[in-house]
Amino acid sequence: MQMYNKKHVVYGSIAFIWIAASTVEITISAAFTDIVDATCIWIPAYLSHVSKTAMIIFNRIFMYFLPLTVMVFCYARVVHALRTKVSCK
Repeated sequence: MQMYNKKHVVYGSIAFIWIAASTVEITISAAFTDIVDATCIWIPAYLSHVSKTAMIIFNRIFMYFLPLTVMVFCYARVVHALRTKVSCK
């Protein structure tokens, strides 16, 4: 069985997070404007309460918890590598 290349996994993870975050930002910023009584008003793309709640949950997962998970994993790997180097000497 061939081992996977760790660099490809790291680069793939970084690319996935950047693409997902960009997609979420584009979706959130999708809005319409209208002029009512000489005033420009902002109308969000999600008009129902359910779609707004779903977008908030989706936003929290992709913009907070997913990057947090990646950062915790990376810091854990760094700490593990440092402990391994220190314990060998």
